[in-house]
Amino acid sequence: MTIALGSPDLAADPQASRFIKQETVMVTFAAVAGALQSREGVNHYVAGDALITGSTGDRWSVTRARFDAKCEAIAPCGHGRDGEYAARPVPVWARQMAQPFTIARCAGGDLLRGAANDWVLQYAPGDYGVVENARFRQVYRPESL
Repeated sequence: MTIALGSPDLAADPQASRFIKQETVMVTFAAVAGALQSREGVNHYVAGDALITGSTGDRWSVTRARFDAKCEAIAPCGHGRDGEYAARPVPVWARQMAQPFTIARCAGGDLLRGAANDWVLQYAPGDYGVVENARFRQVYRPESL
């Protein structure tokens, strides 16, 4: 049975913890609006959004504003240009789910799907992601206290 998560506040969830992403990714910036299929669901994007290929080969899109706040260019790439980027050490809330689930990326946004043992992430209030368990274990580390 798949559960629909709605809009959980993982900061108030005793089963959630804070993690930091440690990954270098390849980025191209969308010239026009479109959609790409990620492992977790369809990702719609607009011109200027970041189209990302992660170190594990997974692909997804990120709004330009969120990308600019969370990633930094790796030389010789300049910020805002296609190339290699590193995740800034910004903590996120994450919870591993025991059963299959769905969650919207944001209110009215793309519906993402997770399998049992996948992780739901909360980047900010109302801003969610889903990460497959094996990928999560490769690129996320517990936040140091």
